[in-house]
Order: sequence, then structure tokens, then C-alpha cells
Amino acid sequence: MLRVENLTKVYPNGTRALKNVSFEVKDGEFLAVIGLSGSGKSTLLRCINRLIEPTSGKIYWNDQDVTAASTGEMRKVRRQIGMVFQQFNLVKRSSVFTNVLTGRLGYVNTLASSLHLFSSDDHKRALTSLEQVGLAEKANVRADSLSGGQQQRVGIARALMQEPKLILADEPVASLDPVLAHSILKYLEQLNKERGITVLCSLHFLDLVHRYATSAIALKDGELVFQGLPKQIDDAQFKAIYGQEAERVSII
Repeated sequence: MLRVENLTKVYPNGTRALKNVSFEVKDGEFLAVIGLSGSGKSTLLRCINRLIEPTSGKIYWNDQDVTAASTGEMRKVRRQIGMVFQQFNLVKRSSVFTNVLTGRLGYVNTLASSLHLFSSDDHKRALTSLEQVGLAEKANVRADSLSGGQQQRVGIARALMQEPKLILADEPVASLDPVLAHSILKYLEQLNKERGITVLCSLHFLDLVHRYATSAIALKDGELVFQGLPKQIDDAQFKAIYGQEAERVSII
């Protein structure tokens, strides 16, 4: 289980991105994180695996205090937490296969990591991960030759290399058209349902939340303003989250 308690993040310029945010995510949930741009969604996800250091508060992953973990302990924690980024974060000039292998860096020693030396088992695991996202035939092509949707699938395959129990997806479909958005979310849904991987996914469109999420939280100006089932987000709740001038837009 993931438990977040009174999480606060204040950036050096004084911006208060998160304000005493608290919630729990049970194992096997698909939690959507919603809210306007700048509401704190990305900061929240990146604090969970400490890509961003929280200012105060606690984060517990399977009863381990992530916020108090040492560098060595965080290395082990991050093995269990895969990350999927909005802008893919691939090494564009490297092959798809090489990009996927980097998801295994947390399991190799420092020397092997710096030299990108991986075992034959890791090579087999990378090919299996690519097969799972339908890209095995693209293993040896450069990452920047792929479409946006294909690059995001490489990002998912890279996350799978960690054998994660939790995947943090930071607006993974924001830069994709509706058809590709559904394709990516279906892969995440499949991992959630078939492998029991807990998913935290920040999303903009409410109909995607209704279609894929089992639960949802909403942030507004860094504060938690909703936690519950997606179906509980009616028109009044939508306005409370996004503002009275907001209009619901369908991507389906």
C-alpha cells in the first residue's frame, strides 16, 4: 500500500506546489490524479519516488518511510516503482532495445551501470518487455524514428524492466491524439488488471478517468479537493475541481 501523509512541497522561488496532501492507495488500484495544469499533479508523482524532494510530510510504501530512506535504500525502493513520463524521456539516438535495458540500471552495480553492461537474462527480459507492448520488431531501430505513441510504449517497456509493483504515469497521454491515448492507457490497464501492478496516472480528460480508473483524487492549487470513485465526479464536483468557467471536453 502507498500512504501519503501531509505532503508539502515548497520550491526555492516560494511556489507552494503541494499543501498538506494526504491519501492512501491500496494494492492493485488504478488511481487517476486529476486537476488543472499547475495544480501539483507532476510534483506529487515525482515526490513519491523522490525525483523531487518533499519539503515536509511522509510517504510510506509498503510501510517503509520513503521520505527517510537513505540513498542506498531509495535505490531499492525505486526498483519497485516504474515511471512513465509525458515526454517519454528516451535517449533519442540510442536503439529501442538500449532504452528498454536502462530500466534495469537499478539492479546492476555502479561499474556495470556506467558501462551499460547487462546480463543475458536482462537482454531476454528486455525483448519480452518489448513483445508485451507490441514493439519487438522495432528493437534495433533508433528511438527517435518512432511515432509518439510507439515511444511511449517503449517508456512502458522500460518501466516493466524494473519488475515494478507500482507505476507512476505522469500525464502519459497528454501529447498524444485520442486513438493513441486509449492505446497507451489500455496497456497500463492491462498491467494493472493482469499483473496486479498498482497504477497512479495523472490525466486531464475526465472521460478517460471514468473509463480506466478505479479511484481518483483531485488537486487544486496544491490541495487535495476530492478523493473517491470516478463516478462520483458529477458536474458540480467537476466545477469545484476545474473552476466555474470550465467545460467538459470528451476525448472518446
